[in-house]
Amino acid sequence: MSSGGFHVHGPHDHAIEHATHGGDHHHDAGHEASGVATSRIAMVTAIVATVGALFSYMGGATQTNAGLYKNDAAIKKTEAANQWTYFQSKSTKQHLTEVSRDLNPSPEDKTKYQAQIDRYEKEKNDIKAAAEKLEQESSAWDHKSEAQMHEHHRWAQATTALQIAIALAAIALLTKKKWLEYAMFGVAGVGIAVGGLAFLHI
Repeated sequence: MSSGGFHVHGPHDHAIEHATHGGDHHHDAGHEASGVATSRIAMVTAIVATVGALFSYMGGATQTNAGLYKNDAAIKKTEAANQWTYFQSKSTKQHLTEVSRDLNPSPEDKTKYQAQIDRYEKEKNDIKAAAEKLEQESSAWDHKSEAQMHEHHRWAQATTALQIAIALAAIALLTKKKWLEYAMFGVAGVGIAVGGLAFLHI
């Protein structure tokens, strides 16, 4: 009721005013909560994208290393094969010398042939040791290559998980679905965990 510029509020006026301001408050709170969620998702997406870029780089580096190590293994394998061929050549010469020694009646010639046989035997042992060393080196490079490829697969899995997390974040922003946001956090966590395994060479 209003008289002479004064307005008297009735109980219903207070109820309407409270409902109006309360509604505005809830509306503003909803917008504020939505803004906070959006900012949180955007910040996490930026972090995930940065970590994903690092994981992708590590994945590429380990794949390159694996290829280089495999190439080193092949080189050592070829060198070992050459040594074994040389070993076989010495064995053939030794065998022919042994035949010549056995067929020659002269004691002096037998002594000369025996000296050659002894020299071939020593040379064969040296060549064998070198070939076996090269084979061990080749095997070591192979193991390093396999370890790098395993690590590469870990980095690739981690990068893929983070890419999925980024996609979920984009969908969560568009749909405002809370469960998608949680899924994004979960998948991002899995990706970072797998990246940790790669870092630890597990």
